[in-house]
Amino acid sequence: MPDPTDADGLPVGQVSTRLGVTVRALHHWDEIGLARPSLRTAAGYRLYTAGDLERLHRIVVYREIGLGLDRIRAVLDDSTADVPGALRAQRTQVAERIERLQQLGAGLDRMIDAHERGLLLTAEQQAAVFGPQWDPDGPARARQRWGDTTQWRQYAERSASRGPEEWQAVADAVAALDRALGDAMDAGVTPGSPEAGQLVERHREVFASYFPLTRQMQVCLGRMYEADPAFAAHYDGIRTGLATWFRHIVDADARAHGIDPDTATWE
Repeated sequence: MPDPTDADGLPVGQVSTRLGVTVRALHHWDEIGLARPSLRTAAGYRLYTAGDLERLHRIVVYREIGLGLDRIRAVLDDSTADVPGALRAQRTQVAERIERLQQLGAGLDRMIDAHERGLLLTAEQQAAVFGPQWDPDGPARARQRWGDTTQWRQYAERSASRGPEEWQAVADAVAALDRALGDAMDAGVTPGSPEAGQLVERHREVFASYFPLTRQMQVCLGRMYEADPAFAAHYDGIRTGLATWFRHIVDADARAHGIDPDTATWE
């Protein structure tokens, strides 16, 4: 608030510091006639009186609550202006902005949790979605193993927007693919055949629920399915030898697209 001792006027630098606005803003307000200093020094420098500071203080307050400069001018200079109405309208806009920011904050909280936890489901929800055999500690181990990768970040971003219903759709798609792979192996589908190629493409599409999967990455994933005891047990639990058969159809499909499986890298 203005100080009575400032009757002789304060220079623009001191006013800027006192009100927390830039000198440039004060110059602009002067130029557009919103807040002109009442005094000038002999050298032409601006001097703001106590009355000027009072007006500037009101401008700062109105600007902070979101009023535009034209609206502020009307509130200050138009004796017929509905000041309470203008402030009520601005309060409504502020309330709406607060609600949007609260929603944004909640979304950020979910994103942080997703990066740290992977799945934003309780242990009970995970069991209901993925089955009683699901290990609720699996996401924590996955983060420990892959948490510093681009793919984990992509997975977390997808996970942040999913609830139980969305994850159920993912789980159903994965289960249907597993059944299709087992049925194809039983039917004698051979690596390199059109049927095998369709399954490889379907696997990449289903896997995109977690993160985008290139053909090179899919080759690496096929190797892991066969070599990692946990993954191998999952696929061989569907059909004996399924992990190895799946790697073969992925390798054959990679060769058909000009990729040497022996030199494929995670990229």
